[in-house]
Amino acid sequence: MRRKVLRLYLVLALFLSIPARATITLPRILGHDMVLQREKPVPIWGTAAPGEAVTVQFAGQRASTKADAAGKWQVLLKPLKASATPAELVISGSNTIRLRNILVGEVWVCSGQSNMEYTMRKNSKVTRPDVPGPNPVDELNVAHNPAIRIFLVNRKTLPKPDTLHHDWAIAQDSALRSFSAAAYFFAKELNQRLDVPVGMVATSVPGSRIEPWISGEAFAKDPAFAGKKVDGDPGKFWETMVRPLAPLAVRGFLWYQGESNCFLAETTTYNQKMRTLIGSWRAAWDDANLPFYYVSLAPFKYSDTHDKVVLTRETLPLFREAQAAVLQEPHTGMIETTDLATAEGGIHPGFKWEIGRRLALLALADTYKMPGVVAEGPVFRSLKVKGNVAAVSFASATPLVSKDGQALTNFVIAGPDGVFVPAQARIEGQQVLVSAPGVAHPTAVRFGWDEVAQPNLFSTAGLPARPFRTDRP
Repeated sequence: MRRKVLRLYLVLALFLSIPARATITLPRILGHDMVLQREKPVPIWGTAAPGEAVTVQFAGQRASTKADAAGKWQVLLKPLKASATPAELVISGSNTIRLRNILVGEVWVCSGQSNMEYTMRKNSKVTRPDVPGPNPVDELNVAHNPAIRIFLVNRKTLPKPDTLHHDWAIAQDSALRSFSAAAYFFAKELNQRLDVPVGMVATSVPGSRIEPWISGEAFAKDPAFAGKKVDGDPGKFWETMVRPLAPLAVRGFLWYQGESNCFLAETTTYNQKMRTLIGSWRAAWDDANLPFYYVSLAPFKYSDTHDKVVLTRETLPLFREAQAAVLQEPHTGMIETTDLATAEGGIHPGFKWEIGRRLALLALADTYKMPGVVAEGPVFRSLKVKGNVAAVSFASATPLVSKDGQALTNFVIAGPDGVFVPAQARIEGQQVLVSAPGVAHPTAVRFGWDEVAQPNLFSTAGLPARPFRTDRP
């Protein structure tokens, strides 16, 4: 009996002396049906037992490494060519993971608050204006393009390892109904124009301010915020909804947020927060040149809000001005939405197919350098006064036009007294000539400078002019 007990102890001791082997695990962003970014080194990463050998195979490439002391590992695949032919990505070590139906193309991360989160399900209920062409509202009923893949971030699960690898999906059916409409239509435009697969990662929270999307460390490093208390839960969504995505190889970022900060009447502080966000996201991906394209807020009656912060009809124009100032950062772009508001949509313009298309135009023109793409409407360039007429010059890739053929709207003018009055305005070449009875010596012009203004000054490319004021301090 004593021998049996001794033998049992020896077997148990031997068993306990064998180190436990952790299986290879992957982050949730790596899964079946995903799109890998073309023409860039592609990181593949995860965890395993410390020191475990890990091999990754894809498209004829084979890369190996060993997990570090913390069990973390990463390999880099060499830049890949675009491919719409499904392939298998194999990760092997103590166990083997086979990711199926992988494509290679363009990958973008889109983020923000409710207007970016605004789903295809909601978009399908929008009353579409009477304009020619196919009806994008019906897209849910016809969408079936295996070359467009989508990944909807779940803040509760993204930071956790995944064993099923099924969070990516083809953009159709129930997955598409719950996905960002702006992001989908961006992908659709890119897929049609570039003829490559497109993967979209959507990570948004309705009602969120900008601060939770920026890490506390980024705020601490920024001289504008160092040593200061920043309200709004800094880092809350960054930690759970953005940081776990890096270092996924991506082409760039889309951003549709600001309403929650506009309700606080922010201007220069929001501008600086956006710069901090852009810089910190690029740093997390270790690429200072990643494009960052975003949306100028649409018309809405912010001044009807009765809260602690008093808002006026100029609150939104001032906020947009702060948004536009972010364009001083390299590789950024902003679309205008002054023509996309409806009474039924409120603060959520329903025309997300046009939001996505305009964001795609920025990418096509600036990132992909596609010739002939016009991505921007008329933008104020200079003011020259002669007599009682103020000549406003615009930078525009195409001629100026009144969208509805009527007299230009939403121009106001002021003389030395600084009192702005409604003005008459007419197009002359790439200028708009502005004047008003009683203003003999104009000193300043404003355009679209009201929260509900929907001006009719456009380019012939169909893009609205950017609101501006020439009397900015």
